[in-house]
Amino acid sequence: MSRPRRELRSVTGVEQVGPYTLVRLDRGGLDPGRPGQFFMLEAPGRVLPRPLSLCLAPPGELAFLIDAVGPGTTALAELGVGEAIHVFGPLGNGYRLDVPEPLLVAGGIGIAPLPYLAEALGGAPAVLGFRSERHAEAAALLPGADVVIDPVLVTDAIDYGRSILACGPEPMLRAIRARAPHAQLAWEAPMACGYGACYGCVVEIDRHLERLCIAGPVLCS
Repeated sequence: MSRPRRELRSVTGVEQVGPYTLVRLDRGGLDPGRPGQFFMLEAPGRVLPRPLSLCLAPPGELAFLIDAVGPGTTALAELGVGEAIHVFGPLGNGYRLDVPEPLLVAGGIGIAPLPYLAEALGGAPAVLGFRSERHAEAAALLPGADVVIDPVLVTDAIDYGRSILACGPEPMLRAIRARAPHAQLAWEAPMACGYGACYGCVVEIDRHLERLCIAGPVLCS
């Protein structure tokens, strides 16, 4: 597994993808790691960094898809080309790639780690769920994916006979887990450090408390 590094990296590009923002950074000496791992990105003007999964890893770059829902993610989405931020990673545990018949599943911003995951798998079918047509513009990051929009639920459009690798809101993940207990699911929790020191990302899984940054973010049975 790649050893995490902390580096000051420059913004090389900023793109709007529907309501989301794709921020590209020069890679420097950072390793992209395994799909599903995450990086801690310094949010300008904020005390704590924000955990973000890697969306794309083209040569020389690391790209992160950001949903600006709070002051930290908004500060990251408002970065301009040439600005520099500290980036620390890769951290946590990603997806296992040695699975038969993989199926990628996402809800909303849960699409973020799937383009890099699809590339690592050499291509795989995907089912994506969004709450509006505008949010569904993000499906362009996974050409050929099947897309459903509320009120249709992505969990109703899945072939549960395949090996499911998913990321999305907790209700979606729990619904998938109920029908596919061996699915690989990327969970989300607030994180302050990213390496298990602060206990800020403790979640309850099967009546056990887990530090998601250490045990996850990708969990499977």
